[in-house]
Amino acid sequence: MALPVREQVTYWGIATAVFLVALWSLGHVLLPFVLGGAIAYFLDPVADRMERMGLSRVAATAMITLAGVLLFVVLALLVIPTLVDQALQLVNVAPEYARNIANFLTERFPTLLDEGSALRQSIQSIGETIQSRGAALLETALTSALSLVNVLVLLVIAPVVAVYLLLDWDNMIAKIDTLLPRDHAPTIRQLAREVDETLASFIRGMGTVCLILGSYYAIALMIAGLQFGLVVGFVAGLVTFIPYLGALIGGALAIGLALFQFWGDWVSIGIVAGIFAVGQVLEGNVITPKLVGNSVGLHPVWLLLALSVFGALFGFVGMLVAVPVAAALGVITRFAVSQYKSSLLYRGRGDGEDAP
Repeated sequence: MALPVREQVTYWGIATAVFLVALWSLGHVLLPFVLGGAIAYFLDPVADRMERMGLSRVAATAMITLAGVLLFVVLALLVIPTLVDQALQLVNVAPEYARNIANFLTERFPTLLDEGSALRQSIQSIGETIQSRGAALLETALTSALSLVNVLVLLVIAPVVAVYLLLDWDNMIAKIDTLLPRDHAPTIRQLAREVDETLASFIRGMGTVCLILGSYYAIALMIAGLQFGLVVGFVAGLVTFIPYLGALIGGALAIGLALFQFWGDWVSIGIVAGIFAVGQVLEGNVITPKLVGNSVGLHPVWLLLALSVFGALFGFVGMLVAVPVAAALGVITRFAVSQYKSSLLYRGRGDGEDAP
C-alpha cells in the first residue's frame, strides 16, 4: 500500500532540500563529478552505437578516451594559444576602436561629439575600461585556470570520472532503477525517458550544432582575413544554443570589426556578412533539423532563467546542472498539466450529470 500523499510530499521535499543544500555547500567539490557526468552522458550514445557494431563496452570506452586525448592535444597545441592571443589583442585594441568610432561620428555629425561632450567621453571611457578591466579579467581567468587545483580538476579528475561513468553507465542506470519506489516506478521511468529525450535534443543536438557553427564561423572568418576571426567564431558558436542570439552577437561583432579593418573595402565587409548569412541558412534548414529534429527542447527564456537563478545561487556548478533541472521541471510541469486535465477538477462532473 502506497504512503499517503502528504507523507510522500514531505519525503520528496526533504530529499530536494538536501540536494540543494549539498549543491550549495559542496559546489566546488562536486564540480569535477558533475562535469565528468555531463561528459559521460554526452558520449554514452556513441559508446552504445559502438557496442551495437560489435565492440565490448571496455573497447568502446577505450577508443572514445583515445580520441578525446588526441583532440585535447590538438586543441592545446594549435587552437587554445591562438584563441587566448587573439582575445588579449582584441582587449588591447579596444581603445583605438573606440577612438575610431568617435572620429567617425565626429566627421558625420560634428555637433554630436564636440570635444569634451558627455557622449565622446563615454565612448573613450568604454574603450579604456575594456582595456584595463578586460585585460585584468582575462589575466585573472588564465591565472585561475592554470592553478594547480583547476588543472587537476579539468585535466585529471573530470576526465577520469567521465571514463569510469561511461564504462559503467548502463549498469549504473540499472542499479538506480532497482531503487525506484515500486508503486511509482512506471511513472518515474516515463518521466525520466521524457527528460532524457529533452536533454538529448538540447545538449547533444545543440551542443553539436554549436561546435559545427563555431568551427565554421572561425575558419571562414580567418580565411576571409578578419583579424580576430577565431574569437568571433568561438563567441558565436558558444551562444548558438539560444536561437538567433549567436548570429546576432557574432554577426554584430564580426561586421563591426570588419568595418574597422576593411573600411572602404566593401567586398570584404560583404564577405564577412555573407558568412553569417550562410551560417544562418545552414543552421535553420540543414544542421538543426538534422541533429535536433522536431523533438521538444527548452524554451530560450526558460533556459536563461534557469541559468541565471542556478548560477547566482550555486555558481558554476549551478550553471552546469541548470539545463537538466530545467528540462526535468519542464517535463514534470507538462505531466502535472496532463494529470490536471484528466482530473475531475478540470473536467467537472460531465455533461450527463446535473450540476448541484
